[in-house]
Amino acid sequence: MANADETFRSLFTVSCAPKSDPRCVIVRGKVRFSILTPRLVRLEVSKNGAFCDAPTQKVWFRDFERPRFSVEESGDDLTIRTTMCIFRFDLGKRALVSVTLKGGKEVTDFKAGNLKGTYRTLDRANGAHRLEDGLMSRGGVTVLDDGSSCLIADDGTILPREGTLRDVYYFAYGNNYRACLRDFYRLCGQTPLVPRWCLGNWWSRYKAYTQEEYLDLMTRFRDAEIPLTVATIDMDWHWVNVGDRFSKEDLGLNEKSGFSLRDRISGLGWTGYSWNTELFPDYKAMLRQLHDMDLKVTVNLHPAQGVRPFEDQYAEMAQAIGLDPTCKQTVKFDIANPRFTKSYFEILHKPYEDAGVDFWWIDWQQEKTTAIPGLDPLWALNHYHSLYSKRDGKRPLILSRFAQAGSHRYPLGFSGDTVISWKSLDFQPYFTANATNVGYTWWSHDIGGHMFGIRCDELYARWVQYGQYSPIMRLHSTSDPFMGKEPWTYGYAAQQAATAALRERHAMIPYLYSMNRRTYADGRALVEPMYYAYPGEEDAYRVPNEYFFGSEMLVRPVTSPADKTTTLAKARVWLPRGRWTDWYTGAIYEGAQWVDMYRGLGSIPVLAKEGAIVPLSADDRGNDWRNPAAMVIRVFRGTNDFTLYEDDGETMAFEDGVYAETKLSVREAGRDLTFTIHKAKGDLSVLPERRDYTLIFDDVSAAETVTVKVDGRIKQAEPEYRDGKTILSVSHVAAGAKVEVHFTSITPRENRDKTQLITERLSQYQMTTVTKRMLFGGYVKDITKPFPSKDEALYGPVKEILQIK
Repeated sequence: MANADETFRSLFTVSCAPKSDPRCVIVRGKVRFSILTPRLVRLEVSKNGAFCDAPTQKVWFRDFERPRFSVEESGDDLTIRTTMCIFRFDLGKRALVSVTLKGGKEVTDFKAGNLKGTYRTLDRANGAHRLEDGLMSRGGVTVLDDGSSCLIADDGTILPREGTLRDVYYFAYGNNYRACLRDFYRLCGQTPLVPRWCLGNWWSRYKAYTQEEYLDLMTRFRDAEIPLTVATIDMDWHWVNVGDRFSKEDLGLNEKSGFSLRDRISGLGWTGYSWNTELFPDYKAMLRQLHDMDLKVTVNLHPAQGVRPFEDQYAEMAQAIGLDPTCKQTVKFDIANPRFTKSYFEILHKPYEDAGVDFWWIDWQQEKTTAIPGLDPLWALNHYHSLYSKRDGKRPLILSRFAQAGSHRYPLGFSGDTVISWKSLDFQPYFTANATNVGYTWWSHDIGGHMFGIRCDELYARWVQYGQYSPIMRLHSTSDPFMGKEPWTYGYAAQQAATAALRERHAMIPYLYSMNRRTYADGRALVEPMYYAYPGEEDAYRVPNEYFFGSEMLVRPVTSPADKTTTLAKARVWLPRGRWTDWYTGAIYEGAQWVDMYRGLGSIPVLAKEGAIVPLSADDRGNDWRNPAAMVIRVFRGTNDFTLYEDDGETMAFEDGVYAETKLSVREAGRDLTFTIHKAKGDLSVLPERRDYTLIFDDVSAAETVTVKVDGRIKQAEPEYRDGKTILSVSHVAAGAKVEVHFTSITPRENRDKTQLITERLSQYQMTTVTKRMLFGGYVKDITKPFPSKDEALYGPVKEILQIK
């Protein structure tokens, strides 16, 4: 393969440190051991005694600090002892035999107990799909196989792996899953800090919009006060009906084309690089108008069919790779060729980016081979697109499918075309949380489902509610006039529920962006399985659809339909130790118990932990995604700290210190409570000059005194007591100023009277009044008596109320 030129090198080299400390390397003939951490060891077996010190598709960093270890040998037995583990190898078999973890547990089966990771795509899935192995295991040891990965050369080109028989990494972290994930990121690279605007709501639909239709739709969302931050234009942005529009010669279908008969008769319109001027007569003006609405724009790519003679860029592209344009021969897609790759970006993509396309949706669904043995074109597209998008100080961003371990470096993930069904919705919370087990934290689903299935208002509303509490909130559907996901196309109740979820998602951007920083800096995912926080609790492994949403919230989406009689949907929730407050109902639960929670269409179980602090934007109606001048901060009793992270939201300036961090803290001491917005640290230029705060203390019903200070000076603030909450407004606060709120002798919020709650819940049941009175009339007079029905569907919603604190 020809070397890339200097332009290619400048665009596509990677920043890495792939060589291990030589003091941590042991070589025995054609076997090499590298001790990276006390719990992470690499084993290589070479054909010829030459080992790999280059970055690979998966692994970029091996220069860890030197761990303490010792080596013992006896015949073919080699033992490496670290401060945490004992690794025993058989040199004859060239394999790891056992690992003894700290505490004495010996592991010999490195597959058993694997908690699984994720999968390339859920295309056409209707419900659960098998997952590949992940890095976390209840057995305590997992294996990352890197033996088939290609190498990344110094000039950015990809090279086939040669001479390697085995190259595996043994992660022996027991059930310390967070430590395992952190070291995986150290080995394979960080998850980038994704742009702030991608954390809002996305509109996407496979539909041949006209320019006027698309702008009118975005205007309708704006007028309905349903905020969006990303506008997606699917494949119809380019020419699709190419078989009708262009000649065979213009399609490159000649004797030199190399296309099969199948290619000639179907699917000719998937790939395109020329704007459809019949639909979009002035796409540049459209992109400007979308930007004026505070929308970022992504368009869909299917690059497999190359660049054909009808494309606007064909002549320039052909010349760039050495073809005579007059021959009308298709420029084949060849991501393994540096000459093609450089031209692919500079000729086909850069002009559109300059015109206003903010990032690309790479919709690769084809084969997994290239001219380089072992190189998956999907991985190459993700890799090169991410690196190219990072030029000129921009943050790397794509939307694409998962390629393999290491794909976390190329967010965001697109999970594929799922079937619209309750089974599909029920699988997605688990699928998303579980992907954290291979470091892949930014999944984006087709919220509402993609295709087939049945029209169901309730299913749509529940999917949007889940989307609010998933990493990326992207509405999408297939090319079908009856499949739109616009809220106003659904019944009133579903429309109201979906609109509320979309507005609240937009308001959550300050919280989500702070968690985004935590992922980048600390290797902590926005969505974590429950067993990350509670690895020793058996119950934490029994809640596949329950997860932590950032540091402050526990979420259990509703993924099954409501009972027709009670009108309530059931979600089984495990509550860990501590106090938990329902985000929507205000109900307070004591932890260390299972609760079957029942919710109407208006909400799902979202629980704030004791001491939770959740910063929100006060604007939940407009498209502005920037650091807000007006904020709402919801605070729950307890003792806790939260760091609000803010920067410009879209450039790499944060790497040079252009960001601000504001510590928020709550302290509960007896009946006194103090909440503090500490002075911001860092570059205050990224903050609004002044900020208005609405502080909501969700579980403080009243207080004897409330004192508010701004930079040490008492500020007049009249508390409002409403629905068991205390609400304070603190206005015109200078950037970076310290705000202190001190309560004395608080009255904690208490759950409402259980009899009243049960009466209200039973009133919802869809039964005749006479039957309801006869069945429940006596019970609501004395709820200590046995429930007067053996029907669990009727009793379950009542039992939940009996379990609250």
